[in-house]
Amino acid sequence: MAAARPRPNALVWLLLSALVIVLDQWSKAWVLSSLPEFQPVPVIDGFWNWYRTYNTGAAFSFLSDAGGWQKYFFTVLAVGISGLMAWWLHGTARGNWRSALPFALVIGGAIGNVIDRQVHGHVVDFIQWYVGDHYWPSFNIADAAIVVGAVGIAVFGLFEGKPKKKADNTTP
Repeated sequence: MAAARPRPNALVWLLLSALVIVLDQWSKAWVLSSLPEFQPVPVIDGFWNWYRTYNTGAAFSFLSDAGGWQKYFFTVLAVGISGLMAWWLHGTARGNWRSALPFALVIGGAIGNVIDRQVHGHVVDFIQWYVGDHYWPSFNIADAAIVVGAVGIAVFGLFEGKPKKKADNTTP
């Protein structure tokens, strides 16, 4: 017998996914219209630059030199993972924010980067953090949402554990 789905479910959290997509695409439109390519624009000296660059791969430019097929691979992967997480949202209680929030962030970030891949052929990155001569790879709002969501899934999943049974105070 299948377990009953909670009502109301957490699909309303897809509004957060939509917000992430809108903020991500808005920020990338600003970057493409306002920032020079491959030239740092200091925001906080010694720590943070705006730096317009492009990534044809995935995290840390993984497979960026793969010849083009990676665009379709990462698109299918992102859509598949987003679909799976939307299905999980469907089976999650609306008030269970510890599950719903991270899923929604990952979905929004993944779809934000899929839009870039389909429209531009690459992902637009523009946030560059550094200390001295040590630079973190450039990233964008979608990437940040994916990372925060993935960390949330791991942390909340680790500490959630199994639900405790209610104490039964009745005697046999």
